[in-house]
Amino acid sequence: MRRRSTITVVIALVLTASVGYLAGSAAGSGVSAGSGAHQISTPAFSRVVFLSHPNNPAQIPVFPGDPAFRLSTVFTVPNDGFYLQYVQEGEHTGTHYSAPCHFHVQGLCAEQLDPGDFILPAVVVDVRDKVAQNVDYHVTVADLTAWENAYGPLPKEAAILLWTGCDRFWGPEIGDSIPTYYNCGSADGRFRQPGFSERAVRWLIEQGVLGARGALGTDTFGPDPGDDPNFVETWLTLHRHRFTIENMTNLDAMPTTGGWIVIGGPRNRHGSGAPSTIFGLTS
Repeated sequence: MRRRSTITVVIALVLTASVGYLAGSAAGSGVSAGSGAHQISTPAFSRVVFLSHPNNPAQIPVFPGDPAFRLSTVFTVPNDGFYLQYVQEGEHTGTHYSAPCHFHVQGLCAEQLDPGDFILPAVVVDVRDKVAQNVDYHVTVADLTAWENAYGPLPKEAAILLWTGCDRFWGPEIGDSIPTYYNCGSADGRFRQPGFSERAVRWLIEQGVLGARGALGTDTFGPDPGDDPNFVETWLTLHRHRFTIENMTNLDAMPTTGGWIVIGGPRNRHGSGAPSTIFGLTS
């Protein structure tokens, strides 16, 4: 019990420091974009889980065409008195968030976002059984309404986390004829993954689940099905203060409903996103 109480206090302090103060609601802060304070209301938590892969260039499958990920040791304790690595990677390497300007010329970039954009209520939509039957599965409005019938209304301005099970194939691509993360274990040389249908994303926007803020997260390269070359689902999501969160893992550690996430990562100047440590908060 003492351990649980300590974690609760630590999380409260982290949230207080990140947000400025915990009061009001996410829907009407009256605070300008990119400012140092934003009003949110959060419940108490007693458990923290990592929802991101370690940032290891030996393990991360880099999206085709993206810059290579390199870590090199510049200083060591024996030689220099301190240890430091030089990190070279794209903003969308490994587990990461995407800001609206990733797809929209006039969209908000990282430094223009509010602190509250990075702290969201979260639900998990488990589609592993359907993905096992169809790697290219499109999550439908019927899937989402069935979730609501089972668990209650989806929260407004929330992170909808799609649990596909594809993260078990995480690792660098080795060849076209073997199971990889790029094809969700299908051993098909082309890029394949499940994702949200366009209609499902539009429905989430219409319902206010993806409102002025919110996110689509997934344990794949992104919320788009692999057979959508135009990434329409990402394009629809990245408006206003909304994110996509990609290459997540450990979603089995999150409750189906009632959890929250904290998106930790750099806010680069004109940043279209950043590699991130995603924290899941549960009771």
